[in-house]
Amino acid sequence: MAKTREQVNTEALSIVRKRKRSGVAISMGVGKTKIGLDHFQLVVNKVEGDNPWDGEAKALVVAPTLKIHKGWLAETEKWNITHLDKGLDFVTYRSLHKKDLSDYDVIYLDECHNLLPKHGDQLSEFDGYILGLTGTPPKRKTSMRARLIAAYCPIVYEYLTDEAVDDKILNDYRITVHLLPLGKEKNYKIELKTKNKDPKKRRVLKSWWTSETENYAYWTDRLNEVDDYVSRSKLSVMRMKAMHRYPTKDEYAKQLLHESKGKCILFANEQKQADLLCSHSYHSNNKDAEKNMEMFEQGIITKLSCVLQLSEGANIAGLNHVIILHMYGNNRKGPQRIGRALRLNPDDTCHIDILCFKDTIDVEWVKAALTDFKSEKITWYDTEVF
Repeated sequence: MAKTREQVNTEALSIVRKRKRSGVAISMGVGKTKIGLDHFQLVVNKVEGDNPWDGEAKALVVAPTLKIHKGWLAETEKWNITHLDKGLDFVTYRSLHKKDLSDYDVIYLDECHNLLPKHGDQLSEFDGYILGLTGTPPKRKTSMRARLIAAYCPIVYEYLTDEAVDDKILNDYRITVHLLPLGKEKNYKIELKTKNKDPKKRRVLKSWWTSETENYAYWTDRLNEVDDYVSRSKLSVMRMKAMHRYPTKDEYAKQLLHESKGKCILFANEQKQADLLCSHSYHSNNKDAEKNMEMFEQGIITKLSCVLQLSEGANIAGLNHVIILHMYGNNRKGPQRIGRALRLNPDDTCHIDILCFKDTIDVEWVKAALTDFKSEKITWYDTEVF
């Protein structure tokens, strides 16, 4: 029997209310924030209802970006529970160390998969309630993030994307992975620069042109020459950054964006790339970013490029097409981007185009990122064949 959002909320709340430290893994768009607010109402009732002379209940919401904080306040207005606003305080994970946690009765770790070891000392000493909220719990239980979640907000309730799609809480989706061959043309520029902490002060000492095929082979050969973990990790990141700048995906993405119907977001790898691929972009270094987002939300413009900033927390009405240039090979960033287009009417279908370099590590990254999505809804499209 299909569940409703209200049933998911009730089930999750009935479990977490009995625990001092807990977490819920609930798909984007189902109502994690509402569960947090309902939990806070229980804390308010306990602190203020039983002992009103003790003062107001206080909650600290920790999230990756300030945009998510705005979402909490929007939810209190939506559900007519703005009386909770006076007890809510907000901080990003980056600035958590600036807060005295003893000032709070409860901590909400929104997108709790962002926990880092440096947060451990503060959370270990906190004696109040902790509730973690995530739509993309770490898949590998032995990973650092999984261990942190298990320690400070262990997952006690799960309701993930395909369950929500099957129950028609979220709209359906179709994913197309476009397999692109690495280019053989020497159109990829390499620049050797001077070392300086300030990137703007680095000078180009030498530059040359190579092909994507040659450059990928160069980094792969270097990787194969080393055995130690640190060297391999460093070279893997350098190869990935090089692949981010290969022009083949840029040209293909422009074509997909041009052909797109309806409201479409293109997830680029870098801010400069986002600016080049679309007339309107959203990122921290674009002074028109908020204006562009407002026009996009209102439907004045239907195409917008962005970077990681929009992966978490943002809900955009009517978004029915997502183009993703890179999947990063984990079960968080890719699904979070896909999740932006799961807020349509339940009978609608969103379309996700993922660009992937054929016969490279990119294929493994995409497969790893899509493990939690149904295979029958994923099409692998070989651009050299069709």
